[in-house]
Amino acid sequence: MPRSYVIVGNGPAGAAAAEAIRGRDPGAVVTIIGDEKVPFYSRPGLAYLLAGSIPERQLFSRPDESYRRLGIHRSTARVERLDTDGHRLWLGDGRSVLYDRLLLAVGARALRPQVPGIDLEGVVTLDNLEDARRILRLAKRARRAAVVGGGITALELAEGLAAQGVETHYLMRKDRYWGNVLEPEESALVQTRLVEEGVRLHNQVELMRVLDGRGRVSAIEVSGGRRLSCDLLAVAIGIQPRLELALQAGLATKQGILADEFFQTSAPDVYAAGDVAEVLDPTTGVRVLDSLWSVAIEQGRAAGSNMAGAGQVYRRPPSFNVTRIGGVTTTVIGAVGSGRVDDDLVSLSRGDSQSWREHAEGFAMVSDAGVSRMRVLVGKEWIVGAVVMGDQTWSRPLQDLVRRRVDIRPMRDLLLNRPGELPTILQAIWKEAGGVGTV
Repeated sequence: MPRSYVIVGNGPAGAAAAEAIRGRDPGAVVTIIGDEKVPFYSRPGLAYLLAGSIPERQLFSRPDESYRRLGIHRSTARVERLDTDGHRLWLGDGRSVLYDRLLLAVGARALRPQVPGIDLEGVVTLDNLEDARRILRLAKRARRAAVVGGGITALELAEGLAAQGVETHYLMRKDRYWGNVLEPEESALVQTRLVEEGVRLHNQVELMRVLDGRGRVSAIEVSGGRRLSCDLLAVAIGIQPRLELALQAGLATKQGILADEFFQTSAPDVYAAGDVAEVLDPTTGVRVLDSLWSVAIEQGRAAGSNMAGAGQVYRRPPSFNVTRIGGVTTTVIGAVGSGRVDDDLVSLSRGDSQSWREHAEGFAMVSDAGVSRMRVLVGKEWIVGAVVMGDQTWSRPLQDLVRRRVDIRPMRDLLLNRPGELPTILQAIWKEAGGVGTV
């Protein structure tokens, strides 16, 4: 009998796992169960949908027909219960599904701040396509919106609502945007762009309560007692793994579903990957939760391969995230957060685009946003992280240098002593490391 693989979740981890399983086990029965009626779509693309940059149809990069060609069955249903002893899932419509190997790739959901009135009509989060559709509907009749949160999703909501013609107020608890990742100059660049887009910024402000106007949001109260009238409130303060199914089944959990370096959970033949999985990194011996799209794809691919017998240890790669913040394409690679304390780490920056053109022969450092910046975090032996804003010429090469831990010791003193020549020195390191082509 062919082996039956069941994947719960039709996001990046689930889709990548299904394809990896099919590649290793051509005769297997592969089923994806998801609770969204639409086919697989790009969650990062929702920001572009909100901003009006793309039509909805462009989100669907993997239609059901592509699954059918691979012999992968997609079912729309809500999984209510997991019986790990009987290798069976129970669905909301009363059906049950048997599995030989199961992957839980159910993702995470947006958190809501615990303040009075947070469940009123007009309070929105951005988890999925239906949320984006609802926000667009509400924006058509909204006059003023408030956005609360300090990360990428909050910024996507603020930019999207402003692009829809809604007077948008963006509230941050800290004194600047994304201060745990960006340096002050980078935050200032983003905030300047937001103001140019019409977003009104409020720093060091905390949401205290949502005020009711006949069952709908009418205003919010912030720290200090000040009130801001609004008829739409978008919150993006973080995410929480969807643990309900794992807890019901008795799987080991902490912040997420605990999984080893092969993505196996505490139950036989049950695996977990993506935003819901707290995966063991054998390099550090620590289990880590990741919430990046690219990491979910890598984890799903590795988990699917292991479900089909690969037996390969997963080693967590440096993070790699590409997004648009303040209208500027921004790539964040590896460890760049300002919260990291290490005397051996040195942060080197290069920008703006004009100075790049003047000092970097052979480099085209001009972006559609009219500004480009690059920052690399230099360790004792290799580059441990980077931020590339605007022109993305160096995005992939830096990812490769960080991922491969290319030895920079012969050039380290030059990097530290000549930061104005950063691109030229990186070009030499890239060439010596066997980089293909000219950056």
